[in-house]
This record gives sequence, structure tokens and C-alpha cells, in this order.
Amino acid sequence: MHAIFVLLAVSTTVCAIFPNYANEFIDPRFLVNSSSWSDQTPLSRANIVKGAAFVATLGPWSVMNKTILAPSNDPKDYLSWAPYAWPDCSEAGNTTELTPEQIWVQCRYVTRDGQFNPDHHLVNDTGAFYAMSDAVFYNAIAWRLTGSNNFSTAAVNFINMWFIDPATSMNPNMNYAQLLRGPGKQMGQYIGILDLRAMAKIATAVLTLRMGGSSEWTPDIDQGLTKWVNAYIPWMTNSSLAHHERNAPNNHGSFFYSQLASLYLIVNDTLSARKAIEEYFSVLYMDQIEADGEQPMEASRALPYHYRIFNLIAMITNAKIGQYVGFDAWNLTTNKGGSIQKAADYVMSLNASSTGEAKEVEQLFQVVGAVSAVYGDPDGKYREFLQQCGPG
Repeated sequence: MHAIFVLLAVSTTVCAIFPNYANEFIDPRFLVNSSSWSDQTPLSRANIVKGAAFVATLGPWSVMNKTILAPSNDPKDYLSWAPYAWPDCSEAGNTTELTPEQIWVQCRYVTRDGQFNPDHHLVNDTGAFYAMSDAVFYNAIAWRLTGSNNFSTAAVNFINMWFIDPATSMNPNMNYAQLLRGPGKQMGQYIGILDLRAMAKIATAVLTLRMGGSSEWTPDIDQGLTKWVNAYIPWMTNSSLAHHERNAPNNHGSFFYSQLASLYLIVNDTLSARKAIEEYFSVLYMDQIEADGEQPMEASRALPYHYRIFNLIAMITNAKIGQYVGFDAWNLTTNKGGSIQKAADYVMSLNASSTGEAKEVEQLFQVVGAVSAVYGDPDGKYREFLQQCGPG
């Protein structure tokens, strides 16, 4: 039995309406080769198909749908506001007389780690991309599970609207991602590149549609997406924002490499994808995990349980991409003797409620399932943990 169908569907049963993982990569060769599937996962497959149909009803999505524009005034420029940034108007006069629009440009903004400013949702390119990536990912899988072109058509249409159609496509840069509002020139921050972290889901879907011979995956679509990605990769490798994110020692750097490698996969540059993954595991990864499995840079955050899982998802995604391109990272140990398995075991030992993060346990199921599939489960501890989300 391939664990992925169970892992993707488990949250549709007991834990949540639909699984919404920070990132995921599935070897498209497995999805295309139906003879390798197990007959033991019919309920899981049915839940995936049901979820794919549901999430498709929420679209389509485009950067053109927002009413607040980036400082460029180009609606095709991706825009998000720093989610943990809050206005300090102590030097801006009487705040009762300021409109929200005045606050955005007259008040300086300060970061409160882990505290979401609810008004950042007024600009929702982030949510739109994330929903789109889920819809593309699950609909491509549902196409393979059912053979129905309804699912492949939905996946292709969403890709076309976000990346290809000249009237609706996003400009290939993240210049205004997680923009810090306030006086003076407003630009994005390097940490905003994290907003497109789910590019691995897009890569999974694209490779599956391409390799599976979807009739909807036409040469025009393939060439259009390739053109967009080939325009975005130079920004990801040469811009000052990307340079800072690439060197971020925490989850930001981990997800940067997930995104970069996924982009290379989309344009069939397997060699560059492998180089990106090798670079991650030889540099950033080496200082991310202690001998006992602790992740000190994530543990120092205001939401430490969440961020430990968050970085684990990035590390596991990178290892999965590595496996796909012929680089085995699963048993690599860090400078302190840590490993992906040790990091997962460490988080499993923690009490999420101690930091007020009980709801985050659901995000750990994806990690535990992946670790179990790779390393085995001789003492049954992973299976026992996963049964919190329902039997099987």
C-alpha cells in the first residue's frame, strides 16, 4: 500500500473537512503508474476525489481579483502584506482621525511574531495562490484516480488563469510579497518569497498531467507555463530578495529550495533541480537539527510547535524531490547528529497544548505518515500516533 493516498485523505475523515498541508510533492511516476496502487485504500481515494471536486468549486483564482494594488499600480503584480506587522501610529497624530488608507502609509509598522494582523487578508493573493495550488494538485490526482477529464480540465484551467493567460496571469516576480507598510517607499520583503512555497504541488500536478498524457495538457499550455517559469527562475536566482531568502537558515531557506527545485522540474531541468536540493542538504540543513531532534531556530519562534512542523514539511518535501531526481537525503545527518526522523520524533514527544497550539497537531500527521513510509514503523509508534485522526 502506498501511504500517500491515506495521508492526503486522512484529514477529510476525522481531523478536518479537507487536508491543507503547507506543501507536498508526490513522485508523478507513481501517480501515472496505476498498477502500483494498492486495493487497500478505496476510502482514501474516494475522499481525495470528493475533496478535489469541492476545492475546484472555490476557483478560479487570479492576481487580478484584488482591489488593492501594489505600489507599481499593476494589478498583475503579486501583492501581500506582512502578516505579523502592526501599525504604530504614536508619531502620526490623532489615530482616530486616520482612515485605514492613511494608516497604511503614515504609521510605521512593527512586527509581533506569531500575531496575525487581521487586515492583511484585505489583500489575498497569498490565499488565492494557496487555494489554486491545492485545486491543481488534488484535481490532477483525481484525474489519475478516476480517468475523468473534468478533473484534468479544472487543473489546467486554473494553471492557465494564474500563469499563462495574458489577461489574468501573474507577473513573474515577488517584488511586493509580504510588503511592510508605512512611510516612504514600500517594497516587498525577502521573507515574502515563502508565499509561493506550494510550488511543489504545482510541479506534482504538471508532471502528472504531462507524463500521464492528459489531452488537456496541450503544447500551448506546456509552452505557456514553461515561458512563465523561465522568466521567474532568473528572478529567483538573481534578485536581492531571493538572495536573502536563499540564505535564510530557518524554514524560509528550506522552502526556498523546495520552490526553486520545483520550478526546475516544471521546465524539465532535472539536473538543476538536483543541484538545488543537494545545495540545501549540504548547507542550510546541516545546521537546522540538533542531535536530539530539536530545531533551535524554529523553537525560538512565538509559535514553536507550528514552526517545527512547518520546517519539517519543507525538509521532507526537499527529500522527496531529491529522491525523484536521484539524490537520497533521507539518512543524511546534520552537523550536530540530527536527522529528519529525529526531528519528527522530537515533535511527536511534545505537548502542543503547552504553548497553546493544540490545533497544530493535525499538521503533524503528514510528517509522521511520510516518516513512517520511509523509515518503517517496527514498534508501531507512528501508526498509534496517526490513529488519533481515525482508525486505519
